[in-house]
Parts: sequence; C-alpha cells; structure tokens
Amino acid sequence: MNFMRTAMLLAALTAIFMGVGYLVGGTGGMTFALVLAAGMNMFAYWNADKMVLRMNNAREVDAQTAPEYYSLVQDLAAKADLPMPKVYVIDSPQPNAFATGRNPENAAVAATTGLLRSLSRDEIAAVMAHELGHVKNRDTLTMTITATIAGAISMLANFALFFGGSSRDNNNPFGFIAVLIAALVAPIAAMLVQMAVSRTREYSADRAAAEITGRPAWLASALAKIHNAARQVPNPAAERNPAMAHLFIINPLSGARMDNLFSTHPSTENRIAALNAMAAEFGGGFSGNGYAPAEASSSAPSRVSVPRVGRTGPAFNRQRGPWG
Repeated sequence: MNFMRTAMLLAALTAIFMGVGYLVGGTGGMTFALVLAAGMNMFAYWNADKMVLRMNNAREVDAQTAPEYYSLVQDLAAKADLPMPKVYVIDSPQPNAFATGRNPENAAVAATTGLLRSLSRDEIAAVMAHELGHVKNRDTLTMTITATIAGAISMLANFALFFGGSSRDNNNPFGFIAVLIAALVAPIAAMLVQMAVSRTREYSADRAAAEITGRPAWLASALAKIHNAARQVPNPAAERNPAMAHLFIINPLSGARMDNLFSTHPSTENRIAALNAMAAEFGGGFSGNGYAPAEASSSAPSRVSVPRVGRTGPAFNRQRGPWG
C-alpha cells in the first residue's frame, strides 16, 4: 500500500513538473523539463549522499574510532540482511539521525553526538534500525529523486515568471496570467507532494525498525525523547539547509508543528500510537505519558567511549547516554 501511494505521489510530482514545462514553452518546454529532470536526477543519484553528509559536517567512523556504535550498526545490518553501510557521526547536540545513499550497497547512516549521549543503547539501536529500514526500502533514493524534482519545479516556476506567457512564444497556448498562477501554485503543490512522500516513508521505516529489533517500544521511547529535544536544541546545519529536514528521523527544524499538510514528518503522537499498535505483534509497548521520557532500559548500558567534542546546549544534552 505504501509502495503504491509513493508511486502515485511521485507520478503527481512528475506531472506537475511536466505541466510547468508545458506552460513555460509548450511542447518544447515540456521536453526541456524532461531533459532538466533527467540531468538533475543523474547528478543527485551519484552525488546527493556526499552533499548531504558534507552539509552536516559528518565524519566517518569505524571499528577503531567508535567501536560500540559501529558494532551496533554492524549487528543491526546483519539482522536486516543488508550490506554494512558507512557509519558517520555528526557534531551536533540535538539528538537526531538520518540515512542516505543511492542503494543498500552504497548507503550511509549518521547519528548526532547528541543522540549517542542522550539515549539508551536500546533506543539508539531502534533509531539506527529505523535508518536501516529506510535503506532496505530504498527510501534514500526515492527521497533524493523527490527532493530533486521538487527543487527543479521551483526553479522552472521562477523561469516561467520571466519567460512564460509571452505573446511572441507561439508554442505556448496560455496567457501570462495562467503562467503566473502556475508559477505561484506549482512550487506549493510540489512541496505538499514531497512532504506526503516523506511522511509515508517514515511509517514504513518505523515498522522496519520494529521488525529488525523486535521491540517497537524502543523506537517509541526514542521518538519521544528526540521530539522533546528537537524543540529545545537547535540544529544550525538543518536550519541553514531546510530542504534536507525530511531526511532526519524527527524534524530538526525549530519551527516544526503538529501533523499537518506542511510537515515533512507525521506527528510523533501518531507514530508512537502506530508503534504501540504493533506491540501485540512484537511484544511490549511504550508506557511513556505523552512526550515524557520513557523508563530507562532494562539492561543497564555500559559506559563506553565515542569521539568527544565540546559540550554545549541545554541540560538535556548533558545527560549521559551509553556512549557519552
């Protein structure tokens, strides 16, 4: 069902893009839109992961520099029957994480230092299982294509403001007013479709995390903690590049609101409710009240090391997790 919905949303996004191209230059404009989309998607296919990691100042770690974190991802990848992804750490006090890469063979997962320091080992395992769920579902490629086409629509709509609707363009059957309306409406429509795709994929990745760990409650607890922290602790890299907000497990932007048309993520309440509904399948639910932090993990995590950076931010980030 999620696959069909995503396919339909991507088709809608493509239709918007082609429509704007047609309004700008008739059949020729539509052809230009096709060529532009192909070129941008080809570039994004090979380079989007590197760009996202660079924008977040992510640094790669391995079994020597972050043994516990790396080993955890390695175990989860094996359980999910996935190739070992590259593992990154982002120097940010906001607990969060994302996955990127064009396919499972060229994937990368990244967690912030805030996440590694503030959550229990079980919660970190659930978060990284969620990101591996995105990799297994090939959401990283889907979201890259979606973001690329949405960006191209905005660029083409701006182009239409200057060149669309000209009476000298015999290939364009529409007047300037129609092109102007399309130029204003198309980017908003593309944004809504992009957000709908993102939200659909989050539910699928949540279920994948529950299947990998066998404990939906772990992810429910992690989502509650990350949601609380994301509202208190800024993420400057995401604020500078809001177009990549949909990649994170929880919206990293300080202006995030409840579940609505303008949110890149489903509401955290809805996600926790969906995870609780899985409790009958996997055993164990989330007993937290609203967004209150869940009880500590039943297995006391050992205090281990992770590459250290300066500690800043609210008191939440000074709470010690298993690797901080």
